[in-house]
Amino acid sequence: MACSNSQEKFGTANYLSGGRETARGNSRLSCYPRMSNRCQGFLTSGKINLPVIGQYVDYLVNEQNVKNVFVNGTTGEGLSLSIQERKQLAEEWMYQGKDKLDHVIIHVGALNLPECQELARHAAAIGAGGIAVIAPFFFKPTKKDELVAFLQKVASEAPEVPFYYYHIPPLTGVKIRVEELLDGIKAQIPTFQGVKFSDTDLLDLAQCINKNETGEFEFLYGVDEQLLGALAVGANGAVGSFSLGNFSILSSNWVLVLHRPKL
Repeated sequence: MACSNSQEKFGTANYLSGGRETARGNSRLSCYPRMSNRCQGFLTSGKINLPVIGQYVDYLVNEQNVKNVFVNGTTGEGLSLSIQERKQLAEEWMYQGKDKLDHVIIHVGALNLPECQELARHAAAIGAGGIAVIAPFFFKPTKKDELVAFLQKVASEAPEVPFYYYHIPPLTGVKIRVEELLDGIKAQIPTFQGVKFSDTDLLDLAQCINKNETGEFEFLYGVDEQLLGALAVGANGAVGSFSLGNFSILSSNWVLVLHRPKL
């Protein structure tokens, strides 16, 4: 995806802000009241532009109060990059975000399992706060057990890193309901922490949240146009792409939505 000149200098990441403390292993990555995505930045040569990521981190932290990022996602065009480029970007965000960003979640999804596993191992090695993966979308899993087996083989390569399933059926064509997926998943994927839910099926989302009575999992919503509806049914937060401009103005309203007192 081409970027305007003002966006050309930036590296690839989706952004989340707010949230509470998290760490690794069995700890949880808690809700994020605000977020923004940015498109992938390229130099005119077509190569990724790494040197400005440090400036970008400072801008996000100091100007937008963003302290959590989701790297190599959809809006960030991670799947348009080579494995080496994705590793370079992940490393740069980790390096530049040290002592500035609270969490860096790295998307490691790819069309084939070995590349997903390689990216998962790399994310773990550089200290990522979480990893996420989409379903394979050329030869698609058609049953829950097939999808869970795929996810487990990726997650097992980073056994100490919180794992998120990136559910985006409009792009993958994999329409296995997340509510069904959750049954018994923790036994098969001990690091499973939740779902980046990028689908318009709010009934599925609501059933997931209803099943999640203990609050064991996190549900981060990814369809901007339905975000308020998703928050109303209980989503913990969001990762989206509508706020490509200044999103700090949304802060107070979103905090009120997520932290409003119970009547």
